[in-house]
Amino acid sequence: MNKTVAIVCGGGPAPGINTVISSVSKAFLKSGYKVLGVHEAYKGLFSENPKTVEITYEWADVIYDQGGSAIQMSRFKPKDSDFRVDFFEKNNIDLLVTVGGDDTASTANRITKFLHNNKIEIKNIHVPKTIDNDLPLPEGVPTFGFNTAVEVGSTIGKTIKTESLTTNNWYTLTSMGREAGHLAYEIGKSTQASMIIIPEMFNKTQITISKIVDLVVSSVVKRKTMGIEPGVTVISEGVFHDLTDEDIKNCGIVFSYDDHGHPELNKISKAHIFSALIDDRIKEIGLTTKNRPIEVGYSLRCCPPVAFDIAYCTSLGYGVKKLYDEGHTGCMVSQDSDKNIIPIYLKDVEDEQGKIKTRLVDMENEDVKTVFNVNLDYLSEEDYDNAKKFISNPSEFDYKKILNW
Repeated sequence: MNKTVAIVCGGGPAPGINTVISSVSKAFLKSGYKVLGVHEAYKGLFSENPKTVEITYEWADVIYDQGGSAIQMSRFKPKDSDFRVDFFEKNNIDLLVTVGGDDTASTANRITKFLHNNKIEIKNIHVPKTIDNDLPLPEGVPTFGFNTAVEVGSTIGKTIKTESLTTNNWYTLTSMGREAGHLAYEIGKSTQASMIIIPEMFNKTQITISKIVDLVVSSVVKRKTMGIEPGVTVISEGVFHDLTDEDIKNCGIVFSYDDHGHPELNKISKAHIFSALIDDRIKEIGLTTKNRPIEVGYSLRCCPPVAFDIAYCTSLGYGVKKLYDEGHTGCMVSQDSDKNIIPIYLKDVEDEQGKIKTRLVDMENEDVKTVFNVNLDYLSEEDYDNAKKFISNPSEFDYKKILNW
């Protein structure tokens, strides 16, 4: 019986998944291996009757540049008690390839330990995927799908900026990014947004809804002092990650709540939430700026990968075979600055709970500091006199005071 490679794709979609599936499959099929795609990720892998697809070279050749994932995905997070060896033994699995973000990688790390403890000689190599770009890869090396998401998101952002200038309205655009603001930062920078708000910028103060809203108002008023009415704000949804439940409850927006009493944020548009709160604040201080919400989310995840991600994912896919042949396991496949394939061992990037650490936007990076200190439009002390034509207390909306910078 031929040795078999199993591929699972966990979490949410990202451009380039099919390129990875295609490249991994071709590399192993050429060497005489059987390749199985396991639908529904870990939910399928540990079910009694896993739904699988045997991948052929012809099929891999067709899907390489397509968006979405030809192997169905799932966010299911198995408990240790869910782990079982049936599938691995029945199908003569020699390598488990996991494709996903931090949650999928964290579970892959646990599976590696489970297999080792049960003396199951199966290798595990993880391919880092997420449009959030928040996995701990080498400096300057993105997670796959990120560059495509930035490209498509920036196209939307630039179109909205043109809409803003055409209609003389303000627009609030939110982008994905569960804990890190990489995507919002790059979209905002490419759009030359008037204000960018990401969780990392609150490095010297607690994130609150009122501070987020007042940062937008700071930008609105600053542009008014320059004789400019329209503008665009880009906000990372990750700012919700550090908001307290109490702050959310008191904001005036009606949420549904889960069984643990936490607001179900995934069921409502973040752009509409912030747009409504910004409108209330603008009216409260006597401004007449019109604000419109734009949600940039799921539309980024299943679009066809741009050339960068196709080439990058091809390298990662063939890189899985390289690391496997070299005997590596329990690692992520990555590249160094010279594009050489390297392993990043999951045990080296896990926290005390075994979860893969999040890569955040480096607020001390020179490029980042320039964007947040120079490129954005915001009120500072020298603007107070001009700002008093529009609001009574400009210091309340001083950008650096809000952030405690």
